[in-house]
Amino acid sequence: MLSNQEYQQPLVSVIIPTYNRPEYLKLAIASAVTQTYQNIEIIVSDNCSRENPQTIIESFNDSRIKFWQQPQNVGMFANQQHGFKMAQGKYVASLHDDDMWNEDFLAKLVPILEKNSELVLAFCDQYIIDAHSKINDIGTEENTRAYKRDKLTQGIHQSFFKIGLINKSIATAAACVIRNNVIDWDSIPPEVGGMWDLYLTYLCCISGRGAYYYPERLTQYRVHEQTDTMLSGGRDVQAKIRKAKSEMFCYKVFMEDTRLQEFKTYFQQQWLAANTTLGIGLLRINQTTAARPYFWQVLKQKFNLRTIAALTLSFTPQLLVSKLLEISK
Repeated sequence: MLSNQEYQQPLVSVIIPTYNRPEYLKLAIASAVTQTYQNIEIIVSDNCSRENPQTIIESFNDSRIKFWQQPQNVGMFANQQHGFKMAQGKYVASLHDDDMWNEDFLAKLVPILEKNSELVLAFCDQYIIDAHSKINDIGTEENTRAYKRDKLTQGIHQSFFKIGLINKSIATAAACVIRNNVIDWDSIPPEVGGMWDLYLTYLCCISGRGAYYYPERLTQYRVHEQTDTMLSGGRDVQAKIRKAKSEMFCYKVFMEDTRLQEFKTYFQQQWLAANTTLGIGLLRINQTTAARPYFWQVLKQKFNLRTIAALTLSFTPQLLVSKLLEISK
C-alpha cells in the first residue's frame, strides 16, 4: 500500500522490453523495484521468448509489475512500442532487459521534470558494465566522451537538436525520463526499427520543450556479445541490414524536416553512409544486384572510397568476395 507521500508522487511507467535474457531480466527488474522513488508501474513486455519469464515476474511478488507476452515475435520496436502504449504514468522511462538503474535514478530525475512543465525530458550519464555486471571504468569514460556528455553543463538545454541528434548525448533507451503526454506513441512508424530511440529523441526535440542534463552516472548500460549494437557491428549480417535500413529512414525524415535545415548536411552524410552499409550487407548475403543501386546512389552525390571499394567487389567473382568480406569484418 502506498504512503501519503507516494500518492503525491506522479506515477512513472518503467518499460522493460525483453527477449530471451532471463538472468539479465531478473537484474533489470530488481533495479526497478528497488527504486527509492516508489510510485511506479513496471511494464514487462516479452517478445515471445523461448523461456516464459512469468516465473521471474512472480518471484518478485510485486503488484506494480504488469506482464505482457506477445503471441509471436513482433520485432524489437513493436515490442518496445507496445510497452509505451500500455503506460499510464505521467512520465515514462525505458529500461532494457540487460541494463540496470541505480536506486536513486528516478528520485533524482523525476523532481526536475515536476518543477518545470516546459521540460520534455531529463537525462543523465551512465556506467558501462560487462556481461558479469562489472563496471568498465575505461569504457565508461570513453562512452561519456564519445557522446560528448563530458562537455555538457548541468541544467536546461533548449533547443537541443545538436545534443540529441548530432552528438547523441541523450540515451533515451537507457538513461532518460520522458513526459508521457508529449509523445504520440502510435505516430512512430515501424520503419524506425532499432533506431527507435534516436527517433524518439527527434520527437522530443521538435516538441519545443527543453531537456535537462543531470551529470551523475545513474544507470548501467551493459555491453556484451548479444546486444543489437554488437551484432550489427559485423557479426550478424541481418542485424547490420536492419540497422542500415532504420538509419536510412530516420535520416531521410531528419533531412526533410525544415526545422533541422542547419544540420541537413550532417544528416545527408549519415544517410549516404547507411546506404553503403546496407549495400555491403546485401553483398554478404550474395544479393549483388540488389546491393549495387545503393552504391550508385551514394556515388552520384559524393566521392567515397568505401563505397567505390564495395561497388568494385560487386563485380568480383563471388568466392573472392566472400573471402574479402570475411577479412573486413
